[in-house]
Amino acid sequence: MVKSKTILVVDDEPRTRQGLTRMLETWGNGACSVISADNGRDALDLLEREAVDLLITDIRMPEISGLNLVQQLESGSPAAQPAIILISGYAEFEYAQQAIQLGVVNYLLKPIRKDKLFDAVEKALQVQEERSRMSKIQRMVDSKLLDATGDVNTLAEPVQEALQYVSQHLDQGFGLREVADHVHLNPSYFSVLFKEQMDMTFIEYVTRLRIQKAKELLLQTKLPVSEIAERVGYQTTKYFNKVFKDYEGASPGAYRKGGQAAPK
Repeated sequence: MVKSKTILVVDDEPRTRQGLTRMLETWGNGACSVISADNGRDALDLLEREAVDLLITDIRMPEISGLNLVQQLESGSPAAQPAIILISGYAEFEYAQQAIQLGVVNYLLKPIRKDKLFDAVEKALQVQEERSRMSKIQRMVDSKLLDATGDVNTLAEPVQEALQYVSQHLDQGFGLREVADHVHLNPSYFSVLFKEQMDMTFIEYVTRLRIQKAKELLLQTKLPVSEIAERVGYQTTKYFNKVFKDYEGASPGAYRKGGQAAPK
């Protein structure tokens, strides 16, 4: 079972809501936090305030139905959206069809058996874990870098050598001239060749690579920003913060917390 997960149960029927909460608390054995709401509006308020990994909601509720609740969640960031299990006392094909279209992980009919509930929750949390992992990868990867280095073997040998040199010395201070000397080319010619083959200047490439490495360290470690700046080749944290914000639309600290803007 996945630990440290938050499950939100939403149902306007007290007996069902309390019964599901108790079953899930027993199943989680303290490893999962189970919270509840008796209507869709309160559920939305909770979802705005807390990070929820799994939403289990009844379909038929006054004011905001389970399906409407799911539809409203769709407008948010994919990384912040919980996995969803819909529950209903009605075996209606239309509901199941809409649930599938909305990306709901499972659809359970009342009365809900313990084994079916626990199996559905296990699968839903696995789905959420995979979504979270993929979202983290997408946040770290620079699509322009990915396109430029998609097939390194098609690049001229000096450019391949330059990419290798940059990768190996990313934490050090170096410039275009030093790399051009390393690949035995005139700096001016190397600059033109690099831009022609990579569709970006040498300086832009190095900056993007440093920022991508910084994003990996921000999301995968607890290193302070000052140490990350040093590890990716910036002599001062202040300048690193400026460059990072120019490329990511947010400071390194905000990016780490999940508040990054869309990359340029």
